[in-house]
Amino acid sequence: MYVGIISDTHGVFSDEFKKFLEPVDVIWHAGDFGGGVSFARQISAFKPLIGVYGNCDGQDIRYEHPRTQLFNCEGLKVLMTHIGGSPGHYPLNVEAMLAAHAPDIFVCGHSHILMVKNDPEHKLLYINPGAAGIQGWQVVRTALRVRIDGKNIHDMEVFNLKR
Repeated sequence: MYVGIISDTHGVFSDEFKKFLEPVDVIWHAGDFGGGVSFARQISAFKPLIGVYGNCDGQDIRYEHPRTQLFNCEGLKVLMTHIGGSPGHYPLNVEAMLAAHAPDIFVCGHSHILMVKNDPEHKLLYINPGAAGIQGWQVVRTALRVRIDGKNIHDMEVFNLKR
């Protein structure tokens, strides 16, 4: 499976990101779609989409995308939510979800800071793809794509685009 991972689009899904994500099989969106449900549907028309709502998303997005997603990808358990903290700094609700579900991969957004890190305490790969949109303080917009084959996660690529 070839996976594209984005977050914090805030209503912007520019051509540069579409080009980067063109070869992927699916897009995981870690919340703050922005632009309403019609915007989220534009992304899902481009590629199959698994997403969660973010703190800036309205009720229309929340009806179609839950607060958290727990799913399997190539035999790996994936947990995704928008506000997830970071390894060693997870909110209590996230600590509880990690303990209850023991995911192999944890994906979140919100911080607008790209971070990919092994979390040895929870035995998972932590992924925050940063922000693909232009809202916020970040000066570089980011996205990820990665290959997942069985239990192997490999060939992760980062896309950077100056604002």
